[in-house]
Amino acid sequence: MTTAASYLSAVHEADTRARCHDNSSVASTPALSLSSSVTVSSEDTLLNEDDENNTLAYPRTPPTSEQVFNTVHTEFGHCANEAYRCASKHDYTKPVQDHAMEEPPYYILLTTYISFLILLCFGHMRDFFGKRFTKSYFTHLMPHNGYAPLNSDFDSFYTRRLKRRMDDCFSQPVTGVAGRTIVILDRHSTDNNHTQIYTGGKTRALNISSYNYLGFAQARGGCADAVEESIRRYSVSTCGTRLEGGSSELHVTAEALVARFVGMEDALISSMGFATNSTFIPALAGKGSLVISDELNHASIRVGVRQSGAQVRMFKHNDMTSFESLLREVVTQGQPKTHRPWKKILVIVEGLYSMEGTMVNLPRIVELKQKYKFYLFVDEAHSIGALGPHGRGVTDYFNIPPRSIDVLMGTFTKSFGAAGGYIAGSKVIIDALRLRGHSGPYAEAMTPPVLTQIVASMASIMGVAPPPHQAKVTLSLSPASSTVTLRENAEALPGMAPGSMLPTWMNLHPALADGSEARMRIHRLAFNSRYLHAGLKKLGFITYGHPFSPIVPLLIFNPGKMSMFARMMRSRSTPIVVVVVAYPATPLVAGRARFCVSAAHTKEDIDMVLRACDEVGGILDLKHGLGERWGIDEVCKRAVELVHSV
Repeated sequence: MTTAASYLSAVHEADTRARCHDNSSVASTPALSLSSSVTVSSEDTLLNEDDENNTLAYPRTPPTSEQVFNTVHTEFGHCANEAYRCASKHDYTKPVQDHAMEEPPYYILLTTYISFLILLCFGHMRDFFGKRFTKSYFTHLMPHNGYAPLNSDFDSFYTRRLKRRMDDCFSQPVTGVAGRTIVILDRHSTDNNHTQIYTGGKTRALNISSYNYLGFAQARGGCADAVEESIRRYSVSTCGTRLEGGSSELHVTAEALVARFVGMEDALISSMGFATNSTFIPALAGKGSLVISDELNHASIRVGVRQSGAQVRMFKHNDMTSFESLLREVVTQGQPKTHRPWKKILVIVEGLYSMEGTMVNLPRIVELKQKYKFYLFVDEAHSIGALGPHGRGVTDYFNIPPRSIDVLMGTFTKSFGAAGGYIAGSKVIIDALRLRGHSGPYAEAMTPPVLTQIVASMASIMGVAPPPHQAKVTLSLSPASSTVTLRENAEALPGMAPGSMLPTWMNLHPALADGSEARMRIHRLAFNSRYLHAGLKKLGFITYGHPFSPIVPLLIFNPGKMSMFARMMRSRSTPIVVVVVAYPATPLVAGRARFCVSAAHTKEDIDMVLRACDEVGGILDLKHGLGERWGIDEVCKRAVELVHSV
């Protein structure tokens, strides 16, 4: 096997040869990271020649001169094979299918319930005797020195008796870039996870756990260079709220770009994704209003609805029959007791559900919206950037005009490698939310580096058109909102972003500016998502979610198996970091591993995950799915066929 030094030498020679040719000859793989800082030595870029897992550090086969590879392979995997691409869009020749939640055999449910029963019995027995014979260990749960305990033993029972036993599987500390791979800090416990001891060692592992759908979480590249320049120009904070002194030209630019990206008239941005829902939903609904919510909506939506004071009704997850039945009831019956008509009815759904990976049946909901005249709020935290042939989210996937939806919400954490969230809608709604939402007057404004990452990544997805001779862009000061807004005539899901919308100092590389790199990322993500989803199905696992969802839940059920699954994946020769999720984030007996696929992964990475799941799943007895089963070698060999047959 070639060493890292010889590999890098080959890459340098290939790069030199390619640059001597015409630019048109460099075509197979778009430039993924064109930073001036690629050659800077750092712990994250240095390759260890003695590393046995060096496929995580550089590709198995060096690229040819026609496939110039100048990105850090640990952050974004090199994949020049155009067969490993797929377009994410709905096929209207087929109906939108309701996703059926597959049930495990009865003995799996029975043993899972017995496991919890044993936990409850022994846990309460230990608490009972411990409070009487080893009081020093239970001081925080008993009254002492005149103080009542902050947490009762009953409220903290689950945390103490179950979660702590698998704490090594949660909150894994990491360092470096959360890209294709990630470096985890080695730790161990000598007291059953009550405390963790850090050894000082580090392990590079394949990362299948981070929200990095399009792979923009890179420390080097065109976006990183723009962020570096923004720090020089704007520092790291505007030191104020949006309604005071915290608004800058970058906020104006980012909001205008977001509005154009999602196809809405106007948009606002918030510095925290969770707060985008929890602080702005109360400004949309109040007393006398009704909020109809999917039963599996995110906690941020639930918090926002509770704070609004509106009445709440829920319908079964993604069940359109249950939804329409509830609509008929609330429209005909009106408010409780008085039966007066509701002031407004607001329906809140998610584009892609984060725990199930299921996709909203948007065509049917829009159809019912026209019939029953309710307002529609779609949370696209996980779908924006990750779904649709142009990466514009669930409306792009279903080819539905965005303005047929009243409010679009999304976050920048998942697909854009940034932080925060946005709300997009009509200018009347957005102006009102700027004043009435708690984030405007109270939350700190989004920082300039984060804003620059959003603008650079979003512009690369859209593509940047050369600025026209006479740009029809106007800056105006809105008296109602006391903020500057940028308006431009935007159509539904417009194409490229005008160059005039970007800061004059932001110079994106041609591969980013023409949108070619982002298209490649979107197509790679779609392929990887379908491949992992279909591969796990063929291996016999029970999985949830839509085939195009980058969130792929693998059902484990038993809490004991859940911790063992995470540990066994992490202890392989090529470690794999996975996220396991249990109650209360899921139903009690529906614990799962949740894979988060990225465009940064290569086809070989997905093969590695599938092989690991096949081996670990066989040991832990996790293969309970129905349908035809293939062997792991056949799954890897027929990956392209499998993806296009889903």
